Amino acid sequence: MDKKFTMHIDVDSFLPATDEEKAYMVQMRPSSTFFRDGMKRLLKNKVATVSMIIILIITLSSLIIPAFWPYSYDNMLGVKPGVPVDASYSNLAPFEYGETEQAMIHDGVKVFPHIFGTDASGRDYFIRVVYGTRISLAVGFFASIIVLIIGMTVGSIAGYCGGKVDLFIMRIVDLIYSLPDMLMVILLATVLKQTLGPALEHTSLAKIGSNIISLFIVFGVLYWVSMSRLIRGQILSLREQEYVLASRAAGAKGGWIIRKHLLPNCISVVIISTALQIPSAIFTESYLSFLGLGVNAPMPSLGSLASDALNGLSSYPYRLVIPAVVISLIVLSLNLFGDGLRDAFDPKLRT
Repeated sequence: MDKKFTMHIDVDSFLPATDEEKAYMVQMRPSSTFFRDGMKRLLKNKVATVSMIIILIITLSSLIIPAFWPYSYDNMLGVKPGVPVDASYSNLAPFEYGETEQAMIHDGVKVFPHIFGTDASGRDYFIRVVYGTRISLAVGFFASIIVLIIGMTVGSIAGYCGGKVDLFIMRIVDLIYSLPDMLMVILLATVLKQTLGPALEHTSLAKIGSNIISLFIVFGVLYWVSMSRLIRGQILSLREQEYVLASRAAGAKGGWIIRKHLLPNCISVVIISTALQIPSAIFTESYLSFLGLGVNAPMPSLGSLASDALNGLSSYPYRLVIPAVVISLIVLSLNLFGDGLRDAFDPKLRT
């Protein structure tokens, strides 16, 4: 008689399971963290991964290449004290040499080539592009940090306090939003350049230049509003959670709740917004430098290099193309990388 039609207990069903049966029946997922899961999803995105690699290569190149490059960004090759100016170094084509360098090569001396040629002042153009990339990346990074700090502070206070505090802060945000961005940026950069220039003389900030300082001030005044609105919206939705109510009941102060509970829970939005703010800051610095309101000469920037190239556009068009391509590559890679971060770390977009 078949066992399934009998009333007797099957003793074999009560035998202890073997290790193989336990491993087959119980498949536990290994422990992980929010950051580790996000990085796994990010690395699966090929476009974002390639963009991240390009950003790392450009950043490391701008930091490492000037350490061993034989030319400096402000070294005019044809100009030496007590020696007549050698005009043959000006406006050299890529991999072209001046008359003195040609004589040295003829004598058997090795001369490092000018990969992108030289500019009108006889300065190696490749190292100026590298330094310009470094300046643009540094300005974009630090400006984004300034925007992050101000926007996160203001947005978290407005979202947590609510009421009249939120109403007052949001009206200030709406007022700044109503201002024409480009006009205010140019106006503030011009005014701050005139006021900060004399004040920075004979100080440690004189080498950085008044234009860079004014650029950071412009970002701190105008560009934090989007970040503050985003953080405020996240805080408004999080402050009604049970763990926030429990913290209030336990006597925790508002600043502690914001630091320990609210901001860590919207860290994904903060990371994504900061990553997308960097290309915007780089683009703003580039067009300000193009208009002459960026870095002080002789320090180069990608925008100032493009502006200087306009004078010889018909004869040396590559001088405009090279910084334009570098700016486009940096901004495009950062935008694609920011989109990848959003897809990887935003919980609402998880599948």
